[in-house]
Amino acid sequence: MYDAAGPFFGTLADRLVYDRAAEPLLDRLGGPLPETGRGTAAAVEELLRVGTATATASAGPRFFHFVIGGSTPAALAADWVVSLLDQNAFVKASSRFADAAERVALDWLRQLFGLPEGWGGALTASATFANVAGLTLATHWWAERHGADLAADGLAGLPRMPVLATGLLHPSARKALQLIGHGKDTAEVFAGPAALGRRLAALGGAPAVIIATAGEPNAGAFDPLADLADLAASHGAWLHVDGAFGLFAALSPRTAHLTAGVERADSVAADAHKWLNVPYESGFVLVRDPSRLGAAFGMPGAPYLPGPDDPRGGFGLLGPESSRRARALPIWATLAAYGRDGYRAMVERHCDLAGYLAAVVDAAPDLERLADVPLNVVCFRYRPPGLSEPALDDLNRRLAEALLDDGRVYAGGTVHDGRAALRPAISNWRTTEPDLDLLVSVVRDLAAQLR
Repeated sequence: MYDAAGPFFGTLADRLVYDRAAEPLLDRLGGPLPETGRGTAAAVEELLRVGTATATASAGPRFFHFVIGGSTPAALAADWVVSLLDQNAFVKASSRFADAAERVALDWLRQLFGLPEGWGGALTASATFANVAGLTLATHWWAERHGADLAADGLAGLPRMPVLATGLLHPSARKALQLIGHGKDTAEVFAGPAALGRRLAALGGAPAVIIATAGEPNAGAFDPLADLADLAASHGAWLHVDGAFGLFAALSPRTAHLTAGVERADSVAADAHKWLNVPYESGFVLVRDPSRLGAAFGMPGAPYLPGPDDPRGGFGLLGPESSRRARALPIWATLAAYGRDGYRAMVERHCDLAGYLAAVVDAAPDLERLADVPLNVVCFRYRPPGLSEPALDDLNRRLAEALLDDGRVYAGGTVHDGRAALRPAISNWRTTEPDLDLLVSVVRDLAAQLR
């Protein structure tokens, strides 16, 4: 493993993001279960041989398809420490070290995003699980308003929980609602805060949950968090913010206005494996009232398990997972290594790179930007003259597929305001302007082939 790391990182900036020609190597992973093992070295060497040839280079500078940050050196080294020590970050009784690291990492994240003292939270596997955690707390709060004990009795006998959102609502939040038992289609979607506020008023004071989006992945759009916080305060609603990557706008004075009001939320969900640039899997939920976590996520009693309030308890009783990897270590290490200033500089550099790409698109006669660029996502399409809208949609859909097969850069497709488009997101600490120039060049090259 150590011997493979140097050559892999040495070629990461120049290698194909995905090499289709190497796909036949994947067959080497299959076959019947060996009766006689081949030995440690042979097994790991085969895994590395196949993996370094076929793995998507999402840790590299030209992966723009999803919002994925490549691991910083400190985060990667700490992730190796996670596997070396192999701690179960369930409770203090299973690892005081993992518990201490998570407490510090969560408080450093709180400080990084400017949230008030007293907030708490838990690390999760993803922003989806963080949404599950935040919306579970919201559901417990809502059930209390109806005089019910959700932990003991569940949802049976309760009315449908009102969940209100704008059109920026992400499928991750819908999935969380589905997992909790409300149903993926329970959210009522409104055009903006005014319409949402009218619905709250019509509820006549009945408890409701508002889901706000901080950073929508098609173009990086934000809900007006302060306006939604005002509505939540006026109507006594729970405000949950899905800030998977957009929460990082709080790090820079240039973009902090986008997250103004997040400090008034009841719960906030985000990913660390996006803009914090730590390895998968890593998300977190931060909550205004951390005392709610134990009531929602504590486990039924067993004589060998501590309870959420036990001195030997811990984060496995404060979030959706029990047995947990010590995922706090990469977060602790990268924040310790680069600090608030390092992360502010990275966010600002990525925003500058998004502005650079937007300017290139705006100056090009054959490219068209489809949305503003408030943060790090540039939504655009290839638009040569003389094509109808249906023909443009067809061309851009095929272009998005061709980009993923070509492998020089990775930037898949989407649909924005009914138009097929590309949506490169810039969140990797290695990305530079030449990487974006290559993206534009490859787009033109493949589009010419498709036409």
